[in-house]
Amino acid sequence: MLLHPTSLPGARGGTLGAEALAFVDFLADCGQSWWQMLPVCPPDEIGSPYASPSSFAGSPALIDTDILAVEGFLKKAELGQSKPKALRAAFSHFGRRGSRADKDDFEAFRVSEAWWLADHALFMALKDANHGRPWTEWDERLRRRDPARLAEARANVPEELRYHEFAQWLFARQWRAVRRHAAARGVALMGDAPIYVRHDSADCWANQELFFLDEAGAPTAVAGVPPDYFSADGQLWGNPLYRWERHQETGFAWWVSRLKACAERFDALRLDHFIGFRNYWEIPAGEKTAIKGRWVTAPGDELFETLRREVPALEIVAEDLGVATPAVIALRDKFAFPGMRLAQFSFGGEEKDWPASWPEDCVGYTGTHDNDTTRGWWEDDGSANAQRSAAQAEKERRAFRRALGREPELPSWDMLSLVWRSPARTAIVPMPDLLNCGGEARMNRPGTATDNWRWRMDPGQLTARLAGRLALLTGACGRAPELE
Repeated sequence: MLLHPTSLPGARGGTLGAEALAFVDFLADCGQSWWQMLPVCPPDEIGSPYASPSSFAGSPALIDTDILAVEGFLKKAELGQSKPKALRAAFSHFGRRGSRADKDDFEAFRVSEAWWLADHALFMALKDANHGRPWTEWDERLRRRDPARLAEARANVPEELRYHEFAQWLFARQWRAVRRHAAARGVALMGDAPIYVRHDSADCWANQELFFLDEAGAPTAVAGVPPDYFSADGQLWGNPLYRWERHQETGFAWWVSRLKACAERFDALRLDHFIGFRNYWEIPAGEKTAIKGRWVTAPGDELFETLRREVPALEIVAEDLGVATPAVIALRDKFAFPGMRLAQFSFGGEEKDWPASWPEDCVGYTGTHDNDTTRGWWEDDGSANAQRSAAQAEKERRAFRRALGREPELPSWDMLSLVWRSPARTAIVPMPDLLNCGGEARMNRPGTATDNWRWRMDPGQLTARLAGRLALLTGACGRAPELE
């Protein structure tokens, strides 16, 4: 199942609390083995987890405040506050009356995670001190990370540093509880790692030599993709591009650290925009669209040889959607990474692209967070997506009918059944498709900056009837987990 924790129901938003544990139980009860989610790092100002101020931090928004009240970090009267205010209150209470065991655990966490946590906490504290301005607009000595100036800054905001470290400690505690429960119920967790990082991030500020930046810290070239299914102008992401030769000189140390951190949280990882590890679209800084770019080669072979050696336990899924050239496919297959297949895309091509003909070594989906829901896809006459004409929409519906051998009765479940019956070794469905939601439940529209990342489940939607129906289909398709 694909469901981001922010989409879980709950009076105070989707969190790592009781609803997350209940979702794990739901998955186990209906014979599912994987919970896939989007990046769990802090989102940006519009809620996107793909433009985070930190690739290593967990999102404080996912911290469950009800658990904090049970643990004594919050008073019940404080639960109605906004999440930032509640976490500040918890930090204050912890400082005054936290137990010795908890304080020792917090200090141990600060020490063990200092390799990334120190820069993250300082970055967040300095962002607040500079009224949210990007790091390129800070004091020049801070921007250039002068050691003496950094030491001075740390000495000036010790409580702010501890607060941000405290928030990460809380996230880590609650995450470990969810992962332990998932492992006990036979449910593995799959994360998602964007290939690029945000320019205004602790990652970029703390590792400026690893990116194409000018003397003032501004990107000289940025990431994106050329015109495609989602956008006639391509997608101008704006992330700074990597100086891959610098990464090679360090033995890809930053990447090794990043994936080791992912391995602490997840059993498998979807590597977003896998194509960029072989060829990436380089757009000159200052361009208004992604049209005027060029393809540049990346050292994917050397990178993955290193990661295989340094992080052997983490399974990787290659998000190879888009222009998967023979070189990209060769890179994916060399390391035996399963690729992705989307049923919604398959009906726009030939019959050999339909789910029944998918390879075994792939992860099959009805759609992903970037797609419309399957019901929305079925009902769309072409007007909802400029790259999908009415004629194309009807062509895809005809192909879907042929694949089913009948008229769809419930398109989302009919699509789900085709994916579940496909040869794909792993099959995943977004929760809105399981619930037969329309286009209003779409999580993201690539190339747009509003009304995304907002969908949430309603309480009570995870019914026993729904679990039974999915369990029956899973068993009938030979996908039920084996009982020990």
